[in-house]
Amino acid sequence: MKIHEYQGHELFKQYEIKVAEAVLAGSPEEAERAAEVLGYPVVIKAQVLVGGRGKAGGVKVVHSGQDARGAAHAILSLTIKDLPVEKVLVAKALDIEQEYYLGLTVDRASKAVTLMLSSAGGVEIEELAETEPEKILKLSIPSGKEIDDDALNGFLRKGFESLKLVSQASDTVKKLYRLFKEKDCSLVEINPYARLTGDELIALDAKINFDDNALFRHKDILDLQNPEEYSDDEIKAREVGLSFVSMDGDIGCIVNGAGLAMATMDLIKHFGGSPANFLDVGGSSNPEKVLNALSIILNNKKVKAILINIFGGITRCDDIANGILLANRQIEIPVPVVIRLIGTNDQEGREILTNAGLSALEKLTEAVKEVVALSH
Repeated sequence: MKIHEYQGHELFKQYEIKVAEAVLAGSPEEAERAAEVLGYPVVIKAQVLVGGRGKAGGVKVVHSGQDARGAAHAILSLTIKDLPVEKVLVAKALDIEQEYYLGLTVDRASKAVTLMLSSAGGVEIEELAETEPEKILKLSIPSGKEIDDDALNGFLRKGFESLKLVSQASDTVKKLYRLFKEKDCSLVEINPYARLTGDELIALDAKINFDDNALFRHKDILDLQNPEEYSDDEIKAREVGLSFVSMDGDIGCIVNGAGLAMATMDLIKHFGGSPANFLDVGGSSNPEKVLNALSIILNNKKVKAILINIFGGITRCDDIANGILLANRQIEIPVPVVIRLIGTNDQEGREILTNAGLSALEKLTEAVKEVVALSH
C-alpha cells in the first residue's frame, strides 16, 4: 500500500523526523492562502501515488500570490500517469546546498533490510540505479536486529562531508528504521534529503510503502488508504476474493496460484505477448470464481485474448470447466479464450468442455503460443 507525500510527512512528524513546513490544498485559492501563511517563495507539489511528477510539470516554485494561484490551477488540471491530481502540497522553499537520497527497503534475497544512501538526490532512484549504480551506497541490516552504531556511522561517513552531518543523518536513519519496523513498511525513502545553509539536514519529501499482508495490524495505516491506488477492477476483485493487479498488456490471464501466475506472465512475454493482468483465483473450486474473473478481465477493452491456465491441486479442473460454461451462459465473451487444464480431474474437465464444443490444452507452452498468436 502506498500513501501520499503529505501523509508521509505526518508520519515523519510522529517519529520526530525533521520535515519542511507544508500545507495541503485542494484548490488554487487554498494554495494561495497556504503560501501567504508560509511566506514566499514556496514549492507547490502534485500529490499523486506515482513518481515522475516533476518531469510532468507537477512541481513548481512560486514567488507571489498570483503565481501561486496559477501554478496550483495548472497542477490541479494535470493527469500524471493516468492519475488526476486532486491535491497539492504547498511547502516552504528552502535554501538548498546539497541534495541526498536516503531510504530503507526490504532485500528479500538476503532476508535483510537495506539502507541506501546517495549524494545524487533529487532524481528517481530507479533511474540512478540503472544509469549510475555506483552512486548508491548500501548497508545491510540483518532481519530483526538493531542498527550497529559503528557500522552506521562508518557507512554515513562515506556520503556526508562532516561529523555534524553524520550525526544528524544517523539520528534520522534510526528514526526511519523504527518507523519501518513498527509500521511494517516495505519502503521508506527521503528524496531529497537536503543540506541547507548552516549544515542542517531536512526531509523535503516522504515516500512510504507498506506490506499489504501486515495491514490488519495497523488500523491507523489502513485509514490512510487512497482509493486511487487501486483500479475499479482491483477493488471489484478484492470484493469477490480474487487476487488481481491491472497491467498494460492485451492478454487477460486467469491462473490458480501466485507463482504459476507469475511464470505464466513471464512465458507470455517470452513468446512476444503482453499480459493485461495478474489474476490468481486461488485454491477454491467454486465455479463462480471463474465467472467473476472473466467478468473483471472483460471490463478491460484492451484485452484481445484470454488465457486460462489451471494446474489442478486443491483447485479441481472439472469445477473450472463448469465455471467457464457458467460464464459462457451469463456473459458475452467477445475475445478468443485459450484453456490449459492439467492436474486434479483434468480429464473430466476436458470432457465437460469438449461436450460444450470447447477444448483445453495440456501443455503450457502450446497454450501460451496460441494465445499470443490470437492477440496479434
